[in-house]
Amino acid sequence: MDFATAADPFRRELLAHCYRMLGSLHDAEDLVQETYLRAWKAYGQFEGRSSVRTWLYRIATNVCLTALEGRTRRPLPFGLGTQSATEQDPLTQDHEVPWLEPFPTDPAAIVTERESTRLAFVAALQHLPPRQRAVLILRDVLKMSAAETADELEMTVAAVNSALQRAHAQLKDLSEDEVVEPADAKPLLDRWVKAFEAKDIPAIIGMFAEDVVWEMPPYPQWYRGPDVVAWHLANQCPAVPHGARMIPVEANGQPAYGLYLRDEDGVFRPFNLQMLDLKDGRITHVLSFFDLSLFPKFGLPATA
Repeated sequence: MDFATAADPFRRELLAHCYRMLGSLHDAEDLVQETYLRAWKAYGQFEGRSSVRTWLYRIATNVCLTALEGRTRRPLPFGLGTQSATEQDPLTQDHEVPWLEPFPTDPAAIVTERESTRLAFVAALQHLPPRQRAVLILRDVLKMSAAETADELEMTVAAVNSALQRAHAQLKDLSEDEVVEPADAKPLLDRWVKAFEAKDIPAIIGMFAEDVVWEMPPYPQWYRGPDVVAWHLANQCPAVPHGARMIPVEANGQPAYGLYLRDEDGVFRPFNLQMLDLKDGRITHVLSFFDLSLFPKFGLPATA
C-alpha cells in the first residue's frame, strides 16, 4: 500500500492529538505536516510490527514533545491568576502571551473528539509537564494500554502508571460538567444571536448566569458578573445596534460564532470568534478570540 493511502485517513485525528498536546491550532497544523513528512521519509523502513495509526501517533507525539521543549503553557486570561477587571481598568492587548486557541470541531464528529477537545480540558492539560500530558492523552483519550503507551514514549510501564497517577492528581479539580449540545440549546442560542446583533444589552445580560465570565484574548483583562460585562459592552464594545452579524460554527464541541461588524463602507468584516459555555439554560462563559487568522480555519467567509 502506498504511503498516502495508508496514512491520509488519520490526518484529522492526528490534528486533534497535536492540538491537545500544544493548545494551538496553528502549531498543531504545522506539527501534523512535520509528522507526515517524517513518516513519508521513513515509510520504506516501516516493518508493520504495529499498525500505521500507532506508528503515526508515535511520530506525532515525539514531534509534539520536541516542540514543547522550553515552552510555557498556553493560558486564557482567567488562568493568569488576576482579578476581574473593573470600570477603572483600561483595555490593553498582550501579544507576548502564547494564548490558548480554539479548535474547529464538526457537529458530526465522533463524541470522543468533541469531548476530548473541550477547551476546559485542553486548558487543564497545559498545567501538566509535556510527558505527563502525553501519557494522560495516550491512556485516557486514545485508550492505549500502559504497555502500548510505554512503547510509544520509550518509558517503562511503571513510569507510565506513575505519570498517569500524578497527572490525575493534578487535574482532580477539573470540572466534569456536561457541555450542552447546540441542538439542545437552540432557543437560547437564537435569542443570543438576536440580542447580540441588536446590541440589546438588557436582553444579553438576562441570559447570563450570576457568575458569568467574559474573556477576550489577547486582552489579559477579563470580567465576572452581568453588571461589569454590561458596562464593558456599553462602553468598550464597538458594535452598534444592528451593526453586527453572527455566523454559527462549532469550536471545541461547543457553540461558537464568527462575529462580524459593519464597517464604514457598509461591509460586515470579521471582528472576533466567540465561544459560549452553557449550563442550566444560562450562559456561563463567553470567550472571544481576536485572532482573525482563525476565521478561515473555521470555514468562515472574509465578509458577511
